[in-house]
Amino acid sequence: MIPSSANARSTRLFLGFVAGALAMLLFHQTTLQLLYWMGLAMNPAFRLSVVPPFNVPMVASVTFWGAIFGCIVSILPKPPGGAAVRALIAGLFALLMTWFVVRPIAGHPVAFAWHPRPMALSALASLAWGIGLALIQPILSPRCLLQRSRAWARHHLAT
Repeated sequence: MIPSSANARSTRLFLGFVAGALAMLLFHQTTLQLLYWMGLAMNPAFRLSVVPPFNVPMVASVTFWGAIFGCIVSILPKPPGGAAVRALIAGLFALLMTWFVVRPIAGHPVAFAWHPRPMALSALASLAWGIGLALIQPILSPRCLLQRSRAWARHHLAT
């Protein structure tokens, strides 16, 4: 039988993976698309062009990395200060991982070769991802889902 602490950790990892992927699609990519519509970004979001290192569509690649980042952030100790601090730390983590790990793996220069404009756009999108993660992760927690399930059962039985 799996100990409860291992079970809780695997649940946190899985829910972090899901929250990270959702935050990437709903917050990061939407932010990039809005920046593109405003004429600030060169490329639209949700791109289907195949990119390294996995040779999959870009939207799938960034969603995968967002999910991985969500896993990692989910096992970090929760910092004091609430959701805003968690969002900032998660966004900063995603930003640094993207600049110094993911981009070099894909064959791109570290941190956009230190060009300020793409670095700023990347920072905005990563912060949006962090905000999304901080908002989505608590919604997916087993405690929150259990409370909703009980509330639904009470409501459903009342009618």
